[in-house]
Amino acid sequence: MTRILAISAGLSQPSSTRLLADRLVAATRHELGEEAEVEVVELREHAHDITDNLLTGFPGTRLRGVLERLAAADGLILVTPTFSASYSGLFKSFMDVVEPDALRDKPVLIAATGGTERHSLVLEHALRPLLAYLRAHIVPTGVYAAGSDWGGGTELGQRITRAARELVAAVRQRPEREDTDPFANPVPFEELLRGGAT
Repeated sequence: MTRILAISAGLSQPSSTRLLADRLVAATRHELGEEAEVEVVELREHAHDITDNLLTGFPGTRLRGVLERLAAADGLILVTPTFSASYSGLFKSFMDVVEPDALRDKPVLIAATGGTERHSLVLEHALRPLLAYLRAHIVPTGVYAAGSDWGGGTELGQRITRAARELVAAVRQRPEREDTDPFANPVPFEELLRGGAT
């Protein structure tokens, strides 16, 4: 079973960011067929949990579940609204509490919404560098949707389909990742003492 997790950082309801996430999820599910398990998480429902995690250094039960599902997912769809030419503060706060290795080599489709086309470079100047820093495998096509993209006669649907195909191809090509437990084979205490005495 292939597991895809979509993260929507939209703040309002209804949200164009959630709408874009839903369309990307539908296209990805269509490409994967029946083997897919696709889930959408709205960060606005975890805003207080994220803040608590930033203040205490530990995730609460609800947020821990999201972080575990993110780490276990075979691929991610990350969608944020654009604020001040960058991702939203809620999106960045969430990324700040994600374990650094959780995204390593994981296929990720990036997407953003904004009022006008002028902010479309948020994908290349903000999202792509952040995910590259976290060593994610970012698919080539990012999807930006301005307000004018939601009407008929736009190329938004084609971009969504292309990005979903690239995400599914990257997920299928990803080698099996072997998660190692750092506590499974501890160094005996005597060896630690012996090493410290020399």
